[in-house]
Amino acid sequence: MIQESRLKPENASAVYHVSAGDYFIGIVKAGSTFRIVDLEGNQAADTLFYNAHDPAERYSATDTVREQGNVYLTAGSEIRSNQNQVMLEIVADTCGRHDTLGGACATESNTVRYDLEKRCMHACRDSWMLAIAERPEFGLSKRDISHNINFFMNVPVTEAGGLTFEDGISAPGKYVEMVARMDIIVLISNCPQLNNPCNGYNPTPIDLLVWDQ
Repeated sequence: MIQESRLKPENASAVYHVSAGDYFIGIVKAGSTFRIVDLEGNQAADTLFYNAHDPAERYSATDTVREQGNVYLTAGSEIRSNQNQVMLEIVADTCGRHDTLGGACATESNTVRYDLEKRCMHACRDSWMLAIAERPEFGLSKRDISHNINFFMNVPVTEAGGLTFEDGISAPGKYVEMVARMDIIVLISNCPQLNNPCNGYNPTPIDLLVWDQ
């Protein structure tokens, strides 16, 4: 569902620029609004969420999909944890659909999807692992890397129940905006994937904007 925001970027309390293939990790306080902007279009923001006070509580695709009865996320969706608590609510969305099923690229999956020679290429799991290694103060470890949301990524479910990776449905300047319902650790891999049509075979930067409550 397309829903535009009333918030103005010039009033944001913080703005972060995440280059193509880079990562972001930070805390968004409960009540704050958080926006991801697809600056050039067809980028995939592979995102994980954790309770900032207990990272064992984290985003759950299972609870989120079950409770809303839909595998896609958009305005009105509640992002739930593995304790079935609402972590965030999507309050604005100019893209219209975000993936919960496609997962994140890894060196291993790249060899299966594309070619054995792709194993050496940078992948989202590498970005997440680098983030938790360089920022140990967030208390995350390898065991905390689980399933994720692919904001802006187009992964249709076929009639036979399979998944396909298709051209992106986003465009330059499209955004998704959510309100945190608890203090949240946000961990994003701004996907470096060069072989996926969802990225337009051309990874590009994103912006993150935060409005404090």
